[in-house]
Amino acid sequence: MLRLTRVWLLWRRPPAAGVPAKNLGLRKVASGVSPPGSASPRALNIFDRDLKRKQKNWAARQPEPRKFDYLKEEVGSRIADRVYDIARDFPLALDLGCGRGYIAQHLNKETVGKFFQADIAENALKNTLETEIPTVSVLADEEFLPFRENTFDLVVSSLSLHWVNDLPRALEQIHYVLKPDGVFLGAMFGGDTLYELRCSLQLAETEREGGFSPHVSPFTAVNDLGHLLGRAGFNTLTVDTDEIQVNYPGMFELMEDLQGMGESNCAWNRKALLHRNTMLAAAAVYGEMYRNEDGSVPATYQIYYMIGWKYHDSQARPAERGSATLILRKLIISGPALPEIGLL
Repeated sequence: MLRLTRVWLLWRRPPAAGVPAKNLGLRKVASGVSPPGSASPRALNIFDRDLKRKQKNWAARQPEPRKFDYLKEEVGSRIADRVYDIARDFPLALDLGCGRGYIAQHLNKETVGKFFQADIAENALKNTLETEIPTVSVLADEEFLPFRENTFDLVVSSLSLHWVNDLPRALEQIHYVLKPDGVFLGAMFGGDTLYELRCSLQLAETEREGGFSPHVSPFTAVNDLGHLLGRAGFNTLTVDTDEIQVNYPGMFELMEDLQGMGESNCAWNRKALLHRNTMLAAAAVYGEMYRNEDGSVPATYQIYYMIGWKYHDSQARPAERGSATLILRKLIISGPALPEIGLL
């Protein structure tokens, strides 16, 4: 099921004081982090996962990490809203790629009994946001989950899966650790994310250097998500998309915030250095093409939301073809009666 796109407008939020983690039952379990450079044998090795771990650790060590958390907190709250929409409670849940716990802070202990928070960045796990739910911190890679089959009633993931090299494998592992009739709710960046920045950099680099390199990482297409979820074993699927637009003073402030979020590019084919003149030209192009009336510039974040259930016998299933017994009689549509029609 594909819902229509909605556009949300946010302003870059001012710095906020940090909140110390005082989670109940906080402890560390065995790590599921892959060794540097490792990947699934079948996966395309697009992203440097070791570099992504370093980027997220660096972001979590900053004096005021909440200054850059506005987008992840917003999406985390929307994931939590979707959890509340499901009329049941979840004794055991997993937040995959939790960061500093952007989903758990919006949930209560009546809905989730215990929360496992897994991430590749140990500094993020040490600096999680306060929540009333008992939590367990797990240092683990999204591509190599250290959990047994049929463990969790709920798995959530917010703005993390777009950095995995083998998304089909990651979804299969999520399905594996879910209990029957368990549900997965996820959010990830979509293909139109930061199109303004991408276009500005490409135009400036082509004009100044005679060609361009990718500076914004590749994203999954929304049309592929339903197929990937179905191939992983999920059913009763829902995929929808939102757009969140954030206004910044300029391009350089946007790039500073991306670094503070831990969302800098980590693709292997990224260009290590951009010349100063190219960067200044890109900022000028960005302002000329996209500037708002108040002088700020917009940045669009496209978000894909997905929901999938693990099969259980109690779930509703479509009837077998040809099993219907209802017959429409004397159907009249502005004219003579039609012959009897058997509903398939």
